[in-house]
Amino acid sequence: MDTTGPVQIPKPFEPHPSLSDEINGNIVQSEIEGGVWLDELPQGSVLEVETQNHWYTIVIRERGQELISGHPQYCPDPVPVRIEGSTWGGSMLKLRFIGRGMYLEFHHPVYPRIVTSRVVDIRASDRRRTDATPAAAQLPS
Repeated sequence: MDTTGPVQIPKPFEPHPSLSDEINGNIVQSEIEGGVWLDELPQGSVLEVETQNHWYTIVIRERGQELISGHPQYCPDPVPVRIEGSTWGGSMLKLRFIGRGMYLEFHHPVYPRIVTSRVVDIRASDRRRTDATPAAAQLPS
Protein backbone atom coordinates (compact mmCIF):
# COMPACT_ATOMS: atom_id res chain seq x y z
CA MET A 1 0.00 0.00 0.00
CA ASP A 2 1.42 3.32 -1.10
CA THR A 3 1.28 5.84 1.75
CA THR A 4 3.56 8.41 0.16
CA GLY A 5 0.94 10.08 -2.08
CA PRO A 6 -0.73 13.39 -1.33
CA VAL A 7 -3.39 13.39 1.34
CA GLN A 8 -6.55 15.29 0.53
CA ILE A 9 -7.54 17.51 3.40
CA PRO A 10 -11.29 18.16 3.58
CA LYS A 11 -12.27 21.77 3.07
CA PRO A 12 -13.69 23.16 6.33
CA PHE A 13 -17.14 24.68 6.37
CA GLU A 14 -17.14 28.35 5.47
CA PRO A 15 -20.05 30.36 6.89
CA HIS A 16 -22.25 31.83 4.19
CA PRO A 17 -22.24 35.63 4.47
CA SER A 18 -25.96 35.86 3.60
CA LEU A 19 -27.01 33.54 6.42
CA SER A 20 -27.30 34.41 10.09
CA ASP A 21 -24.83 33.13 12.67
CA GLU A 22 -27.63 30.92 14.03
CA ILE A 23 -28.24 29.23 10.68
CA ASN A 24 -24.53 28.83 9.95
CA GLY A 25 -24.17 27.33 13.44
CA ASN A 26 -27.03 24.92 12.77
CA ILE A 27 -25.36 23.78 9.54
CA VAL A 28 -22.09 23.14 11.37
CA GLN A 29 -23.92 21.29 14.16
CA SER A 30 -25.70 19.04 11.64
CA GLU A 31 -22.33 18.14 10.13
CA ILE A 32 -20.97 17.27 13.58
CA GLU A 33 -24.01 15.23 14.69
CA GLY A 34 -24.34 13.51 11.34
CA GLY A 35 -27.19 12.07 9.40
CA VAL A 36 -28.04 10.40 6.13
CA TRP A 37 -28.66 11.76 2.63
CA LEU A 38 -31.64 9.78 1.34
CA ASP A 39 -30.67 10.10 -2.31
CA GLU A 40 -27.37 8.32 -1.62
CA LEU A 41 -29.12 5.16 -0.39
CA PRO A 42 -29.95 2.27 -2.72
CA GLN A 43 -33.58 1.39 -3.31
CA GLY A 44 -34.80 -1.14 -0.75
CA SER A 45 -32.64 0.24 2.08
CA VAL A 46 -34.34 0.26 5.48
CA LEU A 47 -33.66 2.92 8.12
CA GLU A 48 -34.68 2.86 11.75
CA VAL A 49 -35.11 6.41 13.01
CA GLU A 50 -35.52 7.12 16.72
CA THR A 51 -37.11 10.43 17.64
CA GLN A 52 -37.79 11.73 21.13
CA ASN A 53 -41.29 10.23 20.99
CA HIS A 54 -41.35 7.34 18.47
CA TRP A 55 -39.38 4.77 16.48
CA TYR A 56 -39.93 4.98 12.73
CA THR A 57 -39.06 2.48 10.03
CA ILE A 58 -38.38 3.99 6.62
CA VAL A 59 -38.06 1.99 3.41
CA ILE A 60 -36.29 3.80 0.57
CA ARG A 61 -37.94 3.45 -2.81
CA GLU A 62 -37.59 5.68 -5.82
CA ARG A 63 -36.54 9.26 -5.12
CA GLY A 64 -39.21 11.00 -3.06
CA GLN A 65 -41.23 7.82 -2.62
CA GLU A 66 -40.60 6.26 0.76
CA LEU A 67 -42.62 4.04 3.07
CA ILE A 68 -42.79 5.05 6.73
CA SER A 69 -44.30 3.43 9.80
CA GLY A 70 -44.00 3.87 13.52
CA HIS A 71 -46.43 6.57 14.61
CA PRO A 72 -49.60 5.19 16.26
CA GLN A 73 -51.87 7.79 14.63
CA TYR A 74 -50.30 8.83 11.33
CA CYS A 75 -48.50 5.69 10.20
CA PRO A 76 -49.03 2.60 12.40
CA ASP A 77 -48.57 0.52 9.21
CA PRO A 78 -46.31 1.42 6.27
CA VAL A 79 -47.64 4.47 4.43
CA PRO A 80 -46.23 5.89 1.17
CA VAL A 81 -44.83 9.37 1.84
CA ARG A 82 -42.45 11.90 0.37
CA ILE A 83 -39.71 12.73 2.86
CA GLU A 84 -38.77 16.35 2.34
CA GLY A 85 -35.82 16.48 4.75
CA SER A 86 -35.01 17.86 8.18
CA THR A 87 -35.44 21.21 9.88
CA TRP A 88 -34.08 22.86 13.00
CA GLY A 89 -37.60 23.74 14.07
CA GLY A 90 -38.13 26.60 11.65
CA SER A 91 -38.86 26.91 7.97
CA MET A 92 -35.33 26.19 6.69
CA LEU A 93 -35.16 22.66 5.34
CA LYS A 94 -32.10 20.53 4.69
CA LEU A 95 -33.51 18.71 1.66
CA ARG A 96 -33.58 14.90 1.50
CA PHE A 97 -31.48 14.67 4.69
CA ILE A 98 -32.35 13.03 8.01
CA GLY A 99 -30.16 14.53 10.70
CA ARG A 100 -29.61 13.79 14.36
CA GLY A 101 -30.85 16.65 16.51
CA MET A 102 -33.18 17.83 13.74
CA TYR A 103 -36.89 17.36 13.02
CA LEU A 104 -37.90 15.02 10.20
CA GLU A 105 -40.49 16.47 7.82
CA PHE A 106 -42.58 14.45 5.37
CA HIS A 107 -45.75 14.69 3.26
CA HIS A 108 -48.42 12.13 4.06
CA PRO A 109 -51.29 11.15 1.68
CA VAL A 110 -53.92 12.23 4.26
CA TYR A 111 -52.11 14.77 6.45
CA PRO A 112 -50.36 17.41 4.32
CA ARG A 113 -47.25 17.95 6.45
CA ILE A 114 -45.91 15.92 9.35
CA VAL A 115 -42.99 17.11 11.48
CA THR A 116 -41.64 14.62 13.99
CA SER A 117 -40.08 15.29 17.35
CA ARG A 118 -36.30 15.72 17.38
CA VAL A 119 -34.32 12.85 15.80
CA VAL A 120 -32.21 11.06 18.42
CA ASP A 121 -30.61 8.33 16.30
CA ILE A 122 -30.59 6.84 12.82
CA ARG A 123 -29.63 3.26 12.06
CA ALA A 124 -29.40 1.26 8.86
CA SER A 125 -31.36 -1.95 9.29
CA ASP A 126 -29.82 -5.30 8.38
CA ARG A 127 -32.89 -6.16 6.36
CA ARG A 128 -33.50 -4.92 2.84
CA ARG A 129 -36.88 -4.71 1.20
CA THR A 130 -37.12 -6.14 -2.28
CA ASP A 131 -40.90 -5.63 -2.28
CA ALA A 132 -40.65 -1.90 -1.59
CA THR A 133 -43.90 -1.15 -3.42
CA PRO A 134 -47.10 -2.41 -1.80
CA ALA A 135 -49.85 -3.18 -4.32
CA ALA A 136 -52.31 -0.53 -3.08
CA ALA A 137 -49.77 2.22 -2.36
CA GLN A 138 -50.62 5.51 -3.98
CA LEU A 139 -48.05 8.24 -3.49
CA PRO A 140 -48.92 11.79 -2.52
CA SER A 141 -48.54 14.31 -5.31
